[in-house]
Amino acid sequence: MKSPTVTPQALAWDGKHFWLSSRDLGTLYKIDNQTWKIVDEIDPPGVVWAGVSLGNGEMRFNIGKGLNDDRYIYRYTPKEGFTRLFACPDFTGSYLGFDGEHLHMSQWYEKHILKFDEKGNVFGKIDIGEEICGFTFVDGAILVIRGVENKNVPNKSEEWKIARVNGSGVEDIATVPFASRSLAFDGENFWSNHRAANETISFALPSAA
Repeated sequence: MKSPTVTPQALAWDGKHFWLSSRDLGTLYKIDNQTWKIVDEIDPPGVVWAGVSLGNGEMRFNIGKGLNDDRYIYRYTPKEGFTRLFACPDFTGSYLGFDGEHLHMSQWYEKHILKFDEKGNVFGKIDIGEEICGFTFVDGAILVIRGVENKNVPNKSEEWKIARVNGSGVEDIATVPFASRSLAFDGENFWSNHRAANETISFALPSAA
């Protein structure tokens, strides 16, 4: 679907609405999932690179600040607004996930997902093996979009796959045929942004997956 904003970046589902950010405009939107219209526009304290719902009315956002785009994790509630919680390790980080108890964050070029305690201390790490452009938790497993951006390879398109991460390792289960950014799951379908095309795409996994 055509995104209601340009360069859609962060994408999260809170059980009733989607949350969508614009990389270039620096704005954050709450989206009606039935009409795909903006129902609220929020001015965040930086560029929102990723977001996730905790399922209790609270959101967590990864926000870039300053000339160096230093990354910080923020808490957000409609009543209290944004509260900075902690800095990302080495001020780097991208996508967020929540397993029902702990916040997780991927680091794109380090090719892993970090697990945080309530104070922002890292106490777990999952190696994904490739660059990560989105992940989400589904039925006790992590679904992750991984691959290569080919950022420094002339005339080479981005290459992404969706993989399942569980106790047995990381298994690719489908190809993602667009330059994906973010991954959300609404209980039935997956959602991701095709940022370069100003589109948000919904898809289901193959039944065999």
